[in-house]
Formats: sequence, C-alpha cells, structure tokens
Amino acid sequence: MKTGAEHLVDVLTELGAEVVFGLPGVHNLPIWEALAGSGIRLVGVRHEQTAGYAADGYARATGKLGVAIVTTGPGAANTIAAVGEAMASASPVLVLATDIPSTLRRPGVVRGVLHETGDQAALFAPVTKAATTVEAAEDIVPAVQRAARLARRPQSGPVYVGIPTDFLREKTARRSDDESRTERIPALHLKDLDHARRLLTTARRPLIWAGGGAVRAEAGGVIGELATLLAAPVITTFAGRGLLPPTHPCAAPNPVHAPEVGALWDEADVVLGIGTDFDGLMTQNWLMPQPPKLIAINVDAEDAAKNYPPDVTLVGDAREVVDRLLAGIGPREGLAELTTRLRGIENTVRRRMRAEEPQAADFLGTLEETLPEGAVVVADMCVAGYWAGGYHRVSAPRRFAYPMGWGTLGFGFPAALGAAAAGHGRVVCVSGDGGFLYGCGDLATLAQESLPVTVIIVDDGGYGMLRFDQDRAGLPQRGVNLHTPNFVGLARSFGINADQVKGFGRAFRRLLGEFVRADEPNVLVVRASLTPPLNTSPRWYRVSS
Repeated sequence: MKTGAEHLVDVLTELGAEVVFGLPGVHNLPIWEALAGSGIRLVGVRHEQTAGYAADGYARATGKLGVAIVTTGPGAANTIAAVGEAMASASPVLVLATDIPSTLRRPGVVRGVLHETGDQAALFAPVTKAATTVEAAEDIVPAVQRAARLARRPQSGPVYVGIPTDFLREKTARRSDDESRTERIPALHLKDLDHARRLLTTARRPLIWAGGGAVRAEAGGVIGELATLLAAPVITTFAGRGLLPPTHPCAAPNPVHAPEVGALWDEADVVLGIGTDFDGLMTQNWLMPQPPKLIAINVDAEDAAKNYPPDVTLVGDAREVVDRLLAGIGPREGLAELTTRLRGIENTVRRRMRAEEPQAADFLGTLEETLPEGAVVVADMCVAGYWAGGYHRVSAPRRFAYPMGWGTLGFGFPAALGAAAAGHGRVVCVSGDGGFLYGCGDLATLAQESLPVTVIIVDDGGYGMLRFDQDRAGLPQRGVNLHTPNFVGLARSFGINADQVKGFGRAFRRLLGEFVRADEPNVLVVRASLTPPLNTSPRWYRVSS
C-alpha cells in the first residue's frame, strides 16, 4: 500500500516530470517526503509566485509540462498572477495545491480552519483551462493524469488540481488510472485545403504571420519551406520569436511595429496566419487593416476568428497542416528580390536605432555578440525587455521568453530560474530594477541551486515605461521613481558574484562576456535609461482616427 503523496509522485514520474518547483507548507509536507527518493529534482523557491513563473519558464524553454507544487490558501493564491500569464501565453503548467483536510470541510460554510478558502479551485477558474479538487485519495492519480493531458493538449495551458491534505497520508491498496481518451482534432476538409492552396499560389504578394502555436507545433521547418516556395515574408509574433533563424531568406527582421515591416502586411493580398490569434499587442489594437484574403491555421477555429475573420480556416496542428499544404505548391519567382528587400529593411531599422537610441543599439549588439550558442534569453516587462522582445535576433525556437500574453511585471527573474533548471545551458534574464524587486528573495534559490543564470538588471531608478508615459503626456512624475537597493551588495549577500557598470559600452560588453561564460550564477547591474521602442503602445505609428 502507498500513501496518496507516493501515488502522486509515481504519476509525476510516469508523466516524465524531471523538475518541479515549489514551496513547503504545513499541508503539503508529505509531497516533499515522497519526492525525496523519486529522482525528480525539487527546486524549492522563496515565494509561490516564483513557483508558478518558474514552471512556466521551464515549459517555454523545453516544451514539456511545468509543475508547481504549493500549499493551501494563501500559498495557492500567491501563484495566480503567474498562472494567469501561463494561461494567456498557452504555457502547459500543472499547479498542484493542497486544500484543508476533507474531514474538516463543511459544504457552504467557512469554519476558520487554517488556510481555509470557501472555494479554492474557484480562484483559479478564470486563469486555467480547468480547476478541480480531488474528492478521494484514490482519485489523485486519475485527476493528475487528466490534468496533465489537458494542460498539454492544444491549445495548451495551465490546469489546477487541489488535493485535501489528509489524502496525502491516506494509504490505498490500489490506484486508479484515468481511462478517458484524448479529444481528437477534427479532420481537415479537403475543399478547404484546396481553397487555401489556390489562394496562396495565385497571390501576388503573400505573407505568412506565425505565432506561438507554430512554435509549440515545431512547425518552423515546414513554414520556412513554404515561405521559400511562395517567396513570402514571414512575420513572427512575440511568442513566435526564433521560429525561423534570422538568416532565413524569408524571415522578416524586427517587429511589425516598425513601419517598414508593417508595410509588408499593408501590401499583402493574401495573409496566412499560423498558430496565432492576431492579438492587440501585435496588431496595434487591430488598427492594422483586414487583409483582402486571410487563411488561418489554428487548433481552435474560434480562436482563429475572434479578431480578424478568415476566409478559410484550417483546423489542426500547424506542422501537419502546413506539410499538407506543401504537397501542391511549387516554387515561384521573386525569392531573391524578397530577400534583398528584407535585408534592406533590416539595415534601415538598425540605422535608425543607432541614430535615435544608440544605447539600445549597443545593448542589442552586445547580446548578439556575447551570448553563447544555445543561450536562452528571458525578458521582463521593462524597457530593456521591450527592446529585446522586438529586436533581439533569436537563433532558434524556445530561446526567448517574454510575458506578453498577460503582461505580468516580475516574470523575468523567476521564469529564468525555471528555464535554467531545464539544464540546457546559460540563461540570461533581462530585468528592470522595479520588476526584479518582485522576486529578489529568490536570489536565495539561484544561489542554493547554483543555476546557470546571468541576471542583467537595467537600473533607471524606477518604472521607466510609466515615467515615459507621464513625461509624454506632460504630467508630473508620480509613483514612478523608486528608492532601490544596492543591487550588487544585495546579490553578493547571497553569495552571488555581481558587478555594476554605467551604460552599455565597453565595460558592459567585457563583463557580460565574462559572466555568460562562467559556471556559476551572476548579476550584472547596468545604470542606464532607455527610451521605449516602437513595439510599445505609446510609440505605435498607427493612429486611431
């Protein structure tokens, strides 16, 4: 016979979990005991929000299920902002939280049990694909199996499972397994596939717009092949960064918010949207015009149509659908001309950046030149993060993470911990001083786990984006200037190597080069102030009439 906690760890092992992130509490200690001999790495964090973000960062860097384990009541509630970001970004995260003992629960009554919530699962309902509470110890295994399957099923996202704490120590003679079947995506209609193929082959100026769904489907190879045949530029969303290598002849450089890139959309007579919902942040709140013809490839027809109604919708896995489209498409002329134009756009945008914001140009140039091959960049909601989100050249899928699903400040550092725990090499976190303070206590986790993270803190003494908004509106600066600590001293107090430079010049380049090639974690503080880039809403060039 095994306890509920032991069955829980067994099923996590069967699901392929290699790392879990969590914080112990009085109600979930049996899980810690069961994990001890399991072979699953337990990364203990200092705040439950970090557990959620780290699980998300792990999922984004690997494509695998991220797992967060937290305790009852306030412990569970502390994860909600992170879970909301995972939901908005379709990140497969499993949140396992304890609940008060089932023997003390009285339906409809909050009795005042330690950490009691009237309906803990209901807290998670708006920010998860599903939120359930286990009703018996023998139901733990099937509940977790269903949750993991749902979290990973397209469109992926977080799922919450609550487990009353008494079930964790209860021994059961047998375990149940979930016997339900995975829902199948409807079969493609051949007439829709033929219609889409005709539109693409007769288009004069086709355009491909690819998002996070294309990355999750590992569709970069077939999308690159299709783009080459069609001589079509490929614009990627924030979630789609790295889908094509920057050297691909059809990869549109820089974000669509740059006017020269936005012109590709304006000129297109057929747009093929792959794994995207055309959200407000990418389309400047839908000020970009409806394309003359739009083809959508998406696992969810409603998601595909909610912002720009498509003329043809192909429901299915992005890689499989694009592969089938390829079958009837031959090469067309214009590839060399397109590549020349795209390289010209790149040169124009970089020249403008160098002239208007030389510090940003230095920052991005140093990232490109110093990061080791395979490094993952995790950016927070800060001005330097916006520059990285729009203009950092991402070499491959899953090598850049950015919280532009929900826009949660404080994502960067804890998500970087999760990405680093995957064991794939150096992770570089780009954070501002304000956002870093959300989770600075997890410097203890960074040191204790010796994770290969380089944290770049761009310290402008406040919330730089909000300061820009107030200055631009001619308003006095209120609430945006912060008293910040000595970040170097703070990091060193945890035993972490740290240093500080002013600006993004030679000293920054030298130190970052040293730090990203070190074996241990480190923190590099940069005293600098950047102007927000064109991909931030105050600088969008399209203006509502």
